[in-house]
Parts: sequence; structure tokens; C-alpha cells
Amino acid sequence: MKKLRYLLLALSAVTYAQQQPLKIFISVDMEGIGGIGTSKMVSTDGKDYATGRKLMTDEVNTVVEAIYKLGPATVLVNDSHGDMQNLLHTELDPRVEYIQSNIKPLGMVQGLDATFDGVIFIGYHAMAGTENGFLAHTGSGSVKGLWLNGTEVGEGGLNAFFAGALGVPVLLASGDKTFTEEIKNLVAPRTVATKEAIGSSAAKLRHPSVVNKELQEQTTAALADLRNARPLSVKNPIEFAIKMDSPTRADVAMGIPGMRRVDGYTVSYRAKDMAEAYPLIRIIYKYLSW
Repeated sequence: MKKLRYLLLALSAVTYAQQQPLKIFISVDMEGIGGIGTSKMVSTDGKDYATGRKLMTDEVNTVVEAIYKLGPATVLVNDSHGDMQNLLHTELDPRVEYIQSNIKPLGMVQGLDATFDGVIFIGYHAMAGTENGFLAHTGSGSVKGLWLNGTEVGEGGLNAFFAGALGVPVLLASGDKTFTEEIKNLVAPRTVATKEAIGSSAAKLRHPSVVNKELQEQTTAALADLRNARPLSVKNPIEFAIKMDSPTRADVAMGIPGMRRVDGYTVSYRAKDMAEAYPLIRIIYKYLSW
């Protein structure tokens, strides 16, 4: 019965795809990838990092294959972890376009614009300070909290705000169980839980083959329901606040014109929109992390 349901969903999605080629943006992080259960697997000099890269690449290819099964599409994949040079790009599906390197103004959402039909987040993690969030953080270890118009967000939330400001919905998000609950509370996309954290540095893993099967099914289902997908509603201006791990970093952030001091650890800024807010937030968490 379950197989029949997904077949019907696939046929429905194919009908839609035949009417209009899909354009999908994929942002892929690493901590939330299935089969990754230690910090060493996401570090370039860590044990089994090579295995982590392969698992990461396989998940992207699984989602991409599900997209292309529905018909013509344009898929842009943005490597969004660490130095953003993690995916084995020679092993990626050759039909995709791929962005690597972390020297880019929009980081995890570089390349995303209003022409896309939807966004998919793969391998994400929970926000900084989250209990039972596997390797939870926001941007870098120097950030202890981030708020957009009063709502605390992690990387998934920040990127959902950016997509929402463009009118692009988040269709699917995968990562550890705590992350999937976090993102559901904000934008309610389809989700795939790849693992369940045990504290902050260990996890009970689902087998990668099981995760990939579910990613394929949920991608198909999300695209079948694309017409009903709604972007996060974002109101301008954007007031963001960032709590740093030391007053010194907050001192340096105050060198940005228009920045305001909230307290010893926290600064805030009133941006006209997400296009202005996102690069400033990225400058603070990326370059104030010595």
C-alpha cells in the first residue's frame, strides 16, 4: 500500500513537472548526514572524514535522482559545511551545477534567488545551545545565539528566512531529530531524521541505506505537493541580534556602522531586508571567530 501511495505521488509530480521544468536549490551541510556520529567525521583532518564525504555525496545524489525522475529540472547544489569543499564533486550527478568554497557572501544560500521553485536542506543540525542537538552550533563556535525579528534561529532558520524573503519555500529538510523538530516549528517542511543525538557529541544512527530510501520518498512526496508549498512569511525591516561568546568579539562587531550594543555579549542591527542582513550576519560569525 505504501509503495502504491508513493507511485501515485510520483505520477502526480511527473504531471506537474511536464508542465514546467523544476528549479531546485540544495544546501548541504555535514553534521546531519546519515552515518555520521562523531565530530571527527566532519573535520578535514579527522578519522573517517573520507567516509563522511562519501556519505554526504550519496545523500545529495539520492535527492537529485528523485528530482530528475520527475522530468526536466535545473538543480543547483551549494556545499555548505566548513570550508565548503566537502562533496566529492566528481562523483556528483553530472546534471547538477555545484558551488564550493566558503569565500562567498551568502555562504550556505549562495546562488539562491527568486527564480527557484523550492529549497532542500540536507545534513543540517540544531542551533547553538540546543539540548540533545548533535554537534549543535550556529555559524561558528563564537556565536551563542541568533535572533531574527525576535525569533531565535539556527542555520536552518536563518536560511529559511532568506528563502522566505525571496518567496521560495523550504520543501524538505534532513538532519538529526532535534534539528527536524526545530525546523518544523518554523516552516513545517517534510523532514527526514537521520539520527538521534545522545547529548551533544554522540548519536544513535540510522543506516545510510535507510536514510537514503526515506530521502528519495520524501523528495518525491514534497515535489508532488509543490503547488501547496508556502514560503516562510518574512516582514521587513529585519532586526537581528547576535550573542557572541565574549565581549571582545562584540566590541569588534561594533565597528560595523549602524550596529547597536544590547549588552556585553550581544549586538543588534536593523537591516532593510534579508539581502542586507544575511551578509552582515555571516561576516560576524565567520570572521569574528579567531
